[in-house]
Amino acid sequence: MKSIPSLIGAAAVGLTLNALAGVAFAEPAYPCQVVKLVSPYPPGGTTDILARMVAPGLAKELGTNVIVDNKGGASSNIGTEFVSAAAPDGCTLLLGNNTGVVINRNLYKLRLDPIKSLAPVVEVASVPLVLYVNATESAKTLDQLVAAVKAKPGKYSFASGGSGSPQHLMGELLKLEMNLDMTHIPYRGQAPAMADVIAGQVPVAFETTTAIASQLGGGRIRALATTGSARSKNLPDVPTMKELGHPNFVIENWYGIFAPAKTPTALVARLNRDLRKVLKSAEASKSLADMGSRDVSGTSEQFAQFIDKELPYWESLVKRSGAKVD
Repeated sequence: MKSIPSLIGAAAVGLTLNALAGVAFAEPAYPCQVVKLVSPYPPGGTTDILARMVAPGLAKELGTNVIVDNKGGASSNIGTEFVSAAAPDGCTLLLGNNTGVVINRNLYKLRLDPIKSLAPVVEVASVPLVLYVNATESAKTLDQLVAAVKAKPGKYSFASGGSGSPQHLMGELLKLEMNLDMTHIPYRGQAPAMADVIAGQVPVAFETTTAIASQLGGGRIRALATTGSARSKNLPDVPTMKELGHPNFVIENWYGIFAPAKTPTALVARLNRDLRKVLKSAEASKSLADMGSRDVSGTSEQFAQFIDKELPYWESLVKRSGAKVD
């Protein structure tokens, strides 16, 4: 029979080994006291809304502070380049979209190509656009809008959140396909563009379901059509451009989180895992559904493959529409 001291000693060794095993298997602390999540647009637009939606949950999952940093300007190129040039240590992230990552490279002479200088982490949202007009306009349908613009060539203008944005390109495609004479007016973000349409300074624009849904009940703007492949769940009474006979307008505005290229694979994987937890939470899921977004979160590899497929579409659309930087 073992003595009591021997048993106590064995128990102590066991507890020590268990403690060491716990330390060995515990995930290391995230290597940043503060994570900067850059939104390359001013506050108020879809990108900013999504960044502020994920930041608190990401901070909780990582066990560190996450702040949203708005770096707007140059159709998101300023904020996108800022993250592209940042240290690949997981401390600086981008909530980017198709404008800054895949479209602008066809319109601007960029110092850094986002496709090469950024590492996809996770897709966050994908939402259709809405063609809408100021409520003082007589047009209540797409056909009526086309007729009104044709009756006054050169007198109509359309707003967008910046040159090269999907909103801009949809306006250019509208001009091309409907043979319309309209002037593009770019803004420094979605929020100021929408504010001027609401105020009646500009009569027409495309905007995401995310940004516009809360404004449609106010009676100051009117939705005519959406660009989804099917009607938006949060705008079920608004027809799609496809069902109105215009299949070339089936596009969505997508958003995702990126890290600087050469960020360690393990950090990208950890960020992807934690962000997917955030996006699957009840609160985030409801917010995304209310915005009209599909469930798009997947692995970082899936996001990278999706982007590769997007590149030729937007390159072709820029060339076909003749879009230029204003």
